[in-house]
Amino acid sequence: MTSTSSYRPEPPQLLPTNVSDGRAPGVYYRIDGELVPVLHLWLDGSVPVFFEHHVILWKDPGLDIGLRGKGALKRMVAGMQLLMTEARGPGQVALSRDGAGHVFPLHLRPGAAVEVREHQYLAATGNVEYGFTRQKGIRNMLAGATGLFVDRFAATQSEGVVWLHGYGNVFEKVLAPGEQIDVEPGSWIYRDESVSMEPKVYGLRTGMFGGSGNLVFNRFTGPGRVGLQSMYLDVSADASE
Repeated sequence: MTSTSSYRPEPPQLLPTNVSDGRAPGVYYRIDGELVPVLHLWLDGSVPVFFEHHVILWKDPGLDIGLRGKGALKRMVAGMQLLMTEARGPGQVALSRDGAGHVFPLHLRPGAAVEVREHQYLAATGNVEYGFTRQKGIRNMLAGATGLFVDRFAATQSEGVVWLHGYGNVFEKVLAPGEQIDVEPGSWIYRDESVSMEPKVYGLRTGMFGGSGNLVFNRFTGPGRVGLQSMYLDVSADASE
């Protein structure tokens, strides 16, 4: 009989819940708090930071806040009831979401891009390119809606940082080329652009004359990172479609 005791692939790993000395071009940051964490940013004035308007907690009086280009209007037209705003230093600003969870950074090297599910993004450095698309079908399986928005962040000329918020705790799985993991649709937060995602449906039957149901997963195939949250909150349920 073949032993399976040697087959122990690494499960997703818990990301740090606090960062005391985070650094990126033009930005120094800290992440503090265990229940509703806060992202503290110190901007030296060389690189702005952009975020959704409703996540700001406090700021220095001298820190400038304004709309970020044409993206704000597009997000509102798409039914995402928010304004994309931008802070320019020098100065300090603090950001937080109204929800218990986990705030963490994703550092992007030049040429790297990450896709993030809607309403999980907290902030990003201004040297990161931003866009969004609507993926149909995935959220259909969750709540009968017409799809979900996915934000895309890409670093081009220099290193950039995206800070995300996850509900519960956040775990990361680094997939080798061809390696796969099945994730409950409401649990994934982000994936490297190099990671593919495909929905999988498993039928469940209780007997010859019994009822049936479905289990739905998103299958991710490496190489690259996939982020998972231990709790799912559908904060977009009241957004217009």
